[in-house]
Amino acid sequence: MSSGTHNHEDHSLAGKVKQHTQVQAQRCYQCGKCSAGCPLAADMDYPPSMILRMLQTGDPVIGDKILRSYTIWVCLSCEMCIQRCPMEVDIPVMMDYLRQESIRQKKVNPKAKNIVSFHRSFLDSIKYTGRLSEILLVVDYKLRSWKLMQDVVLMPSMISKGKLHFIPERIKGVKSISKIFSKVSKEEKK
Repeated sequence: MSSGTHNHEDHSLAGKVKQHTQVQAQRCYQCGKCSAGCPLAADMDYPPSMILRMLQTGDPVIGDKILRSYTIWVCLSCEMCIQRCPMEVDIPVMMDYLRQESIRQKKVNPKAKNIVSFHRSFLDSIKYTGRLSEILLVVDYKLRSWKLMQDVVLMPSMISKGKLHFIPERIKGVKSISKIFSKVSKEEKK
């Protein structure tokens, strides 16, 4: 018998969540306050408390269901759940990690297609200008989602009120922002 310490790395989805976010699903004791306070729980396939319970099982089949769920995409990250949680389980941070893992493993729920399109369009706007450019966001989202005519009647009003600018503003340090995106992209591929 060896006298060294044993390193038992948890390869379950809950273990990965803990490793990447410090959020411990095991802290949840299923009071249900997160689900009761969630403004979108009715639109989710699994409410937040159920996602935590599913993580607690450590079952890879159930972990796969989580990554394929619509719930992780519907979460607004409004933080109502963490405000109500007696154990302060940071569900929004956990959901963000689960979304990224769902994309990485190519398990995105088909119903979340437009949410993912918006997510990517938003990040691309930040990546290329260093800040949100509404016109880039709108054009990119419409091309990704094929919702070309959606909300087009609002455009003249938004332009007249100065809400849409055709030339995106760029911050001075946009190269630094691009480097951050490149670094994160390289780390995700590991």
